[in-house]
Amino acid sequence: MAVLLIASLLAGCQSPQPRPVSGAGARQELRNNCYSLLYQLLEEQKDVSLLRFIKREPSDVKTLITHIAKTSATGARLLEALARQDPAIRLDDLRLPPGEVATRDAIAATKEKELLGQSGVEFELSLLLTQTEALSYGWHLAKVTSENEPDPDRARVLAGISEDMKTAYQEVFALLLAKVK
Repeated sequence: MAVLLIASLLAGCQSPQPRPVSGAGARQELRNNCYSLLYQLLEEQKDVSLLRFIKREPSDVKTLITHIAKTSATGARLLEALARQDPAIRLDDLRLPPGEVATRDAIAATKEKELLGQSGVEFELSLLLTQTEALSYGWHLAKVTSENEPDPDRARVLAGISEDMKTAYQEVFALLLAKVK
């Protein structure tokens, strides 16, 4: 059971069903959707270091994965604080179309199977590739959220999360390059 939980955290959780979008307050809806998607990602990424209880990683990979988990946990806490300060911010407003939900579920199942079935260098590379995807998405999602946040202080917090995700992405990419050379 723990193996499946960790694998699903790495590969992405099953996405909730979409809700209809109304024309009123489209910017607020976009902002909340971005906050929600970013929060979901950070919540998943904060648990990526739990993989160490199931799989063995070299120390360089383990250190980087632990750093990503801590950075993601910090980002999730920051979003929670912003939502407490402004009740209009919703962290549960995902609204994904059915095709996106089905695609995310298919990707999660494939990644889960791959990660659980791999070991050694193959596992390390798959894990690092998974992280480049998640961190690139987080980096750009936080940037878009920041650009749609009217409050300058919250926009700066989001820009900081974007920068943290970008930095982590670059670190993972550099490690990935070092592993394949």
